[in-house]
Amino acid sequence: MDDSKVVGGKVKKPGKRGRKPAKIDLKAKLERSRQSARECRARKKLRYQYLEELVSSRERAICALREELEMYKQWCMAMDQGKIPSEIKALLTGEEHSKSQQNSSRHTKAGKTDANSNSW
Repeated sequence: MDDSKVVGGKVKKPGKRGRKPAKIDLKAKLERSRQSARECRARKKLRYQYLEELVSSRERAICALREELEMYKQWCMAMDQGKIPSEIKALLTGEEHSKSQQNSSRHTKAGKTDANSNSW
């Protein structure tokens, strides 16, 4: 107890505090560090590839939207001049045709359900 110090009523032993380092071979530690660095670089490369693909897909989407916007602008300019573009006519006739099909199918479905409900 001659090497110990008494501080605040507690006995303290001299020496290092905390965990003692394990006896690891320096070469193994260095190789492990190199392997970790290689893996980190590989992950970084994959992350950058993913981000580049994401950016290119977004750029393609932007180009498609710009083309669509330009088409709508041309349609609007044509309608301002009193012309109805053929694309709009096709859309309108297609919608009217699909609406008439939906209405006719609704009536037949409603008739079938009424007939089924009155069967008992």
